[in-house]
Amino acid sequence: MALALYRKYRPATFAEVVGQEHVTDPLRTALSAGRVNHAYLFSGPRGCGKTSSARILARSLNCVEGPTDEPCGVCDSCVGLAPNGPGTVDVVELDAASHGGVDDARELRDRAFYAPAQSRYRVFIVDEAHMVTTQGFNALLKIVEEPPEHLVFIFATTEPEKVLPTIRSRTHHYPFRLIPPGAMRELLERNCAAENATVEPAVFPLVIRAGGGSARDTQSVLDQLLAGAGPEGVTYERAVSLLGVTDVALIDDMVDGLAAGDASAVYGTVDRLVEAGHDPRRFASDLLDRLRDLVLLRAVPDAASRGLVSAPGDELDRMTGQAERLGGATLTRYAEIVHTGLVDMRGATAPRLLLELLCARMLLPGAIPTDAAADSAVLQRLEQMEKRMAGAQLAAPATRAEAPPVQAGRQAPAPEAGPTREFRRRSTAAESTVASRQSDPAQPAGPSVANAPAESIDQGRTEQAERSLPPTEPARQAERPSVADRATQPPRAAESAPARSAEAEPAAAAPAQAAESAPGAMDATAMRNVWPEVLRALGKVRASMLAQATVQSVDGDLITIGHPAEPLARRLSSPDNIEPITAAVRSAVGGTWRVQIVHAPPGSGPVRTQAKAAAPTRTYEPPKRVLDSRPPADGLPPEPPEPELPPEPEDEEELMAQAARAPEPGSEGSRQDPEETMLKLLAEKLGARPLES
Repeated sequence: MALALYRKYRPATFAEVVGQEHVTDPLRTALSAGRVNHAYLFSGPRGCGKTSSARILARSLNCVEGPTDEPCGVCDSCVGLAPNGPGTVDVVELDAASHGGVDDARELRDRAFYAPAQSRYRVFIVDEAHMVTTQGFNALLKIVEEPPEHLVFIFATTEPEKVLPTIRSRTHHYPFRLIPPGAMRELLERNCAAENATVEPAVFPLVIRAGGGSARDTQSVLDQLLAGAGPEGVTYERAVSLLGVTDVALIDDMVDGLAAGDASAVYGTVDRLVEAGHDPRRFASDLLDRLRDLVLLRAVPDAASRGLVSAPGDELDRMTGQAERLGGATLTRYAEIVHTGLVDMRGATAPRLLLELLCARMLLPGAIPTDAAADSAVLQRLEQMEKRMAGAQLAAPATRAEAPPVQAGRQAPAPEAGPTREFRRRSTAAESTVASRQSDPAQPAGPSVANAPAESIDQGRTEQAERSLPPTEPARQAERPSVADRATQPPRAAESAPARSAEAEPAAAAPAQAAESAPGAMDATAMRNVWPEVLRALGKVRASMLAQATVQSVDGDLITIGHPAEPLARRLSSPDNIEPITAAVRSAVGGTWRVQIVHAPPGSGPVRTQAKAAAPTRTYEPPKRVLDSRPPADGLPPEPPEPELPPEPEDEEELMAQAARAPEPGSEGSRQDPEETMLKLLAEKLGARPLES
């Protein structure tokens, strides 16, 4: 009976161990220097060389020329510990999967105290060490901690975390790893050459993928293929049918159908797959591997030469074309969908149905199976749009450059100089409100600027607009006031509010230009209009302190603010307060400004002319009673009159509406306090005479 490949070509020295140089090199150095430890722990996946390395270590320790990293191979110890040797009495190999109890550990401990019969060391190799019970490890703890000089323990396990920490801490731990595909292929080719077997080059990637990085499993798969090979050797078709992997032609058809968006080709591939007897789960797994290779080829063009992607030359060319057609975002999204589908297909009773649903998700860019794929779907749609735009640009002739010229007299409007976007929006709202009141004859007349004669307002505003325009502006812009002028003047009664709003929308959508806030571009009126923006940019404390302040004048880049309270004016003039106020002005209107705050008693200087919509809404409660202000005849204080009943709800609402239409304190057209206005309105309603101010 012939030996299996993994037994026949088992390594006999550390130099023959494949893919574990990070372990074998330190061990060889330690053996050459004679630094031998009393306990070793070899961990790693199955079939990666742990037990073989343990036997090589025991062979190197007991060689007549040892300890050495190169056993002689002719002494009794080397011959007995060879890969196919009978073994020696001084090297005991114990399988902890079946001998991991406390009794087995005690027996091992008792045998460990005997000196070696013919070798230098007595070596105990405990395979599957994680299967030893806690009681068994505790029985071995003392001898592992303080062993005799002739005793060496070698523990081999696939799960080092299950080894008792007190045992693990007393060993030299060497972690083994899976063998990389490049080293594995060299091993397989060397074994095939030794066996005089003919194997097609395309078979090796299938065998390596089936082995999963384990040398023992990979050599077992190759041994199976060699056993069933005919005179022509191991062919690709025989390997595909025997290993159950998906034919590369089916994967190519699926990828090409997805790249072209051809649903018939995609679902036809699924049907051929099922008719051929392939497992849909295995096909999804192989498709995910192909998508992984395409992603790497898209991101790293030289991935094949660097060993990141392993495939024949003709297949690499085909995969490179597929990666270019699909794009990185699309490939990433496909990989996420297939990965999620593989999790759902685990244990499913209808795997073909789930595979077809995966194909449906991949054919629809908007179908997002998970939140993690949302970004990939967006990137895929953007990528497709860019491809279509690039194709349209290539297909478009040079007539695009021969487009008809722009008609004379039509040019893009220049950006208007004015306050910020928020101020323009509020100014538009204020104009609409005033225009609706002027056009509605049912609104009661009140002491407001809107009730002034339209001719005088229009004449004054027109003169102001003509003065503000520079002499180099064309006459077309002189006929249309700027945004700042429209914000500070009421609209004409003939213009409707919707027209005003439609005209102000382009201005509100345009970003504020730097020239709008340059020194000299705004006067005191425009600065008063944006004053609420400055207050909002400040903190609550300073904003409350500046609630009664007004913009007195704007001279170049110097803004003079008057405050009716002299103590607050002095306090706000300090550097700690003037700097934040200056920063708030610059943040609201831009540019470089200087601010000074002076004491301005009420009625001693210019007042604010803010747009009504920019001022905060204030709610007034009607007074419960009105005192008679007539002087008493006998010099005594007047007696309070009988309390009047509160007005009806409709009267109260009318009074509130009239009070809201009344101008604010300090605005043009009224110097009265809002509460005093409320008293007068209520007195007129009730027929009483309010107190004189």
